[in-house]
Amino acid sequence: MAMARVSSGPAYPERFYAAAAYAGFGGSSNSSTGAISKFRNDVALLLYALYQQATVGPCNIPKPRAWNPVENSKWTSWHGLGNMPSAEAMRLFVKILEEEDPAWYSKVPEFNVEPIVDVEMHKPKMEPVTQSPTPNGNPFPEPKTISPENGSVLETQDKDVIMEGLGSVGIYDQWIAPSISGQCPKPRYAHGAAIVQDKMYVFGGNHNGRYLNDLQVLDLKSLTWSKIDAKAQTGSPESPIVLPVTPCAGHSLITWGNKILSVGGHTKDPSETITVKEFDPQTCVWSNLKTYGKPPISCGGQSVTLVGTTLVMFGGEDAKRSLLNDLHILDLETMTWDDIDAIGTPPPPRSDHAAACHAERYLLIFGGGSHATCFSDLHVLDLQTMEWSIPKQQGVTPEPRAGHAGVTVGENWFIVGGGNNVNGVSETLVLNMSTLTWSVVTTVQGRMPLASEGLSLVLSTYNGEDFLVSFGGYNGRYSNEVYVLKPSPKADLQSKMIEGPVSDSTVALLPTTNASRDVEPEIEAAQDGKIREIVMDNGDAEPVNIRSEETSERLVATLKAEKEELEATLNKEQLQTLQLKQELTEAESRNAELTKELQSVRGQLAAEQSRCFKLEVDVAELRQKLQTMETLQKEVELLQRQKAASEQAALSAKHRQGSGGVWGWLAGSPPEKSDS
Repeated sequence: MAMARVSSGPAYPERFYAAAAYAGFGGSSNSSTGAISKFRNDVALLLYALYQQATVGPCNIPKPRAWNPVENSKWTSWHGLGNMPSAEAMRLFVKILEEEDPAWYSKVPEFNVEPIVDVEMHKPKMEPVTQSPTPNGNPFPEPKTISPENGSVLETQDKDVIMEGLGSVGIYDQWIAPSISGQCPKPRYAHGAAIVQDKMYVFGGNHNGRYLNDLQVLDLKSLTWSKIDAKAQTGSPESPIVLPVTPCAGHSLITWGNKILSVGGHTKDPSETITVKEFDPQTCVWSNLKTYGKPPISCGGQSVTLVGTTLVMFGGEDAKRSLLNDLHILDLETMTWDDIDAIGTPPPPRSDHAAACHAERYLLIFGGGSHATCFSDLHVLDLQTMEWSIPKQQGVTPEPRAGHAGVTVGENWFIVGGGNNVNGVSETLVLNMSTLTWSVVTTVQGRMPLASEGLSLVLSTYNGEDFLVSFGGYNGRYSNEVYVLKPSPKADLQSKMIEGPVSDSTVALLPTTNASRDVEPEIEAAQDGKIREIVMDNGDAEPVNIRSEETSERLVATLKAEKEELEATLNKEQLQTLQLKQELTEAESRNAELTKELQSVRGQLAAEQSRCFKLEVDVAELRQKLQTMETLQKEVELLQRQKAASEQAALSAKHRQGSGGVWGWLAGSPPEKSDS
């Protein structure tokens, strides 16, 4: 028998209607007036819009006239939600109410949460693993489904299990609830978890809309909970100031050496920029780390991934509930932030997504949510070229989800939990990051904490084996339960075998195993065409079926043919590459010649422009001289006319004188004598 801590409480939509009644909605037609008087205007408008979206649907009424500012603001807030689903609007309504009034649930008589009780849980009945034959008659193991009793999966029995710590989990690829001792932490979600020296540290989170600041530790060797009385230290080391730890949720915990880093998170009084804190398990003290460069704005729900000696941060939601899709890198050696402007199409703004790093080069972003929808897309960032891409995926199609958690084991990325605006996601998925192939590891049934959002997931190694450890979450009620899954080594072998096209002969070598057994001998087809036989001990010491030599020869022949085909394709691609390089060289040479000609033409054009300018100056001078000459010509003509007139007058006078002498002689008057 095992004992687990289970809390009860109403699920949706009852929880939403209780919250709406407390906020003042749902009574009369003017029920929103109570909410406006109880909360700030911006919060009241948002609550009104979410209530209308949840109960009526998208806003289809015409916009009120401008002279009514109150109705205008209400319409704008409601219309801004677009086609947000009713279930998501209910969830956000309750979430915002809990943030504004954490104790609202205790003030509603019909919504008193029952106290936490000890519930006796029984061993589950394991369903047989059904196998479907392949075309050549070899069966594949189907994904195993846990059948819970009373909504939980409990310890299982195995005659070969040593009941000590994580060693009590003896079944592969199934979630087990081990027996835990010590005082269980308060149920929560949106917390952080990290592993340091076989201990899982859980910090902060959200419980009933109230941010937490406690630090809980689960010893994974003894599976015992304990609480650490941690303090926050500020100021200089010579004169430190000890303060209470700031409550937060939606932060990221990262193991760095023997210490833990906490990045970001939502707080009651957020700062302008993001904070980075460090916890020392030796001194049990939190301290703020000083960073340089341009830090990101304060946010929560982001992803923070350790890549070498850097932290890569993406997305999240800021203090004003605006979603982000920016990218920042913190160098842990210099503690300097770098704002990255990557090329390509980045993921849409989101929060509560999952991120992982593959081969110390590729950052993978999966899922997450906006205010209106959840995502199931996969984006990859090449950290060398800083370029985003959307790769082609294989295998099963993941459901949209947000608030899920993920860890990497080798080249496999395990995704657990999350919600999709309707209910929790029940499948535990694994993505082979080399082949980008999705597959289902296991499925849980019923309303289990594993099918919830805001849970944490860490990877622990015990006696040379890997274990996934989940804690907490929210799917209509808050959880404080611990679940453990031991990934099968078979997953690594199969992922390597399907890296290339799967032929019939390759399919024939895929193993058939029972969930409670170890892996049978496998034959792994490597990319270089060599065949390695990997033998593992069988726990039941059953004889191993030796495959026929003919099958192996067919496989070798098939792989050799594929290798030759790939080599031929590679040679063809290399030849095409060489031709393209030659064409590129010729194009560059022609480009250089054209550049020289262009420069020469530009020089000639500049010289001609200079000559044209000089000619324009000369023409202007000549025009001035021509105008002067015209004026002089007019003056000469005037003088000539005056001269002609004078000469004519003189001639007329002389002629008159000559005519007077003859007529005087005839008249008898003597001619005048001159004075001389």
